[in-house]
Amino acid sequence: MATPNWNIEGQYYETCNCDFICPCLPGQLAAPPTKGHCIFAMGFQIEQGRYGEVSLDGLGFIVLGSTPEEMGKGNWSVGVIVDERADASQRDAITAIASGAAGGPMAALSPLVGSFAGVESAQIRFDRNSRSWSVTAPNLVDMAAEGVMGINPNATEPIHLDNTGHPAADRVALARPARSHVHALGMVWDDDSGRNNGQYAPFSWQGA
Repeated sequence: MATPNWNIEGQYYETCNCDFICPCLPGQLAAPPTKGHCIFAMGFQIEQGRYGEVSLDGLGFIVLGSTPEEMGKGNWSVGVIVDERADASQRDAITAIASGAAGGPMAALSPLVGSFAGVESAQIRFDRNSRSWSVTAPNLVDMAAEGVMGINPNATEPIHLDNTGHPAADRVALARPARSHVHALGMVWDDDSGRNNGQYAPFSWQGA
């Protein structure tokens, strides 16, 4: 069956276990993660979206991943947490988009993925207050961060990285996490140090 036309847009939020600032993007995935391995959690709050005739408005999902060495060496383990409000067709659509099976930005990562850790359903909550945000899925994921400001006291926007090539967004705001906790799909990570990396951005995806 042919993949239908699809598009989704909304807000993306991520933390990873690298020290701030994560070297993986500016290092073109060849730089060693600061902990020697990588764990990341990417939350996607869909404001508007369709997968063929299936509406995805107002739903969300979280992509979890771990890499044993430099990201560019591959052998990633990746899994997806899908909004529990999604019906079967919506769940299948989100899984196809998030895994890259439906094409689009996540498909570019497929050669790096060694194993798919599966899909779980959970209540996903997104909270945002200006530069502060959090993404939670009870007992599975709990992350929160705040955008990082530069030294200009009159600045109204956080520091950004441009032209990143990141599959979520080419321009991301940098953030310092207050907490990052993952206990899902075989991945375990707990960090309350305030020293790890975060980023966020609006995102807009469509099928290739």
